[in-house]
Amino acid sequence: MLKKALFAATALFALAGAANAADLKEFRIGILGGENETDRLRNYACLADHLKQEFGFEKVSLFPAADYDGVIQGLLGGTLDFAELGASGYAAVYIKDPKAVTPILTTQQKDGSTGYHSIGLALKSSGIKTIKDAKGKKLGYADPDSTSGYLVPLTQIPKDTGMPNDKFFASTQFNGGHENNLLAAYDGKVDVAVDDSSGIGDFKDGYTSGTFRKEVDKGAVDPNKLVEVWRSPLIPNGPLVVRNALGEEWQTKLAAFFTALPEKDHKCFAAVEGGDYKGYAPVKHEFYNTVVEVRKAAIGG
Repeated sequence: MLKKALFAATALFALAGAANAADLKEFRIGILGGENETDRLRNYACLADHLKQEFGFEKVSLFPAADYDGVIQGLLGGTLDFAELGASGYAAVYIKDPKAVTPILTTQQKDGSTGYHSIGLALKSSGIKTIKDAKGKKLGYADPDSTSGYLVPLTQIPKDTGMPNDKFFASTQFNGGHENNLLAAYDGKVDVAVDDSSGIGDFKDGYTSGTFRKEVDKGAVDPNKLVEVWRSPLIPNGPLVVRNALGEEWQTKLAAFFTALPEKDHKCFAAVEGGDYKGYAPVKHEFYNTVVEVRKAAIGG
């Protein structure tokens, strides 16, 4: 009898969870930190409107976290339903709880690739032309949970310089996200800043997407004053993830919604993604296996 009662209770809890997920009134979106909060909220406003219209949500809440970890913890703690993460941020979630979220889509560059680069930018006036010229200088990182702004430069720059970053550079520092990191280099607070970029298109435009492109579009930096001094191998584009507690039905619904967004409202799509992309492509956890292993080895969870 006890076994039957426990089974019945478990079944009821499962049904209640399914009902709650199916009858979702509020949809909570985490937005990675580090960039200007006002800009992030403005860029995501159109997405909130589309989600309300498509699914009838009473409320779509936007949470622009102060840093990457804010979104990571929100997904792990169940206070966020959806977010777009970098590959390293997704690895951090997966390492702590493999059952917390499911990746559904990733962005596709204009050339059809599903990867991007970490690039090192310096002021042209600094005289730095390659990363080897930056020996004994200051290196700026974006965020400890950033793929292109920390994990990849941490592990890949030494392959070009022959030394760990903390030995090659006079100092390294975190500058509170990608935007702040690029501006730190532009303002001379660091000599080289590492940031995300498609690496395709024209340098004078800030390439087709990434932080460099965003800052050029806003008029915050003049690309003529900057030079690219380092570029990483191709990095897997980060995933759009859905909290697993919502169930597979919502994963399917949201994947279809986002896949259609670039054609339905390209301006909104470009605002959310911060640049010119082709669209979204399906993705699974296996796409990030290498990043998960690199993160485990380099910085743990």
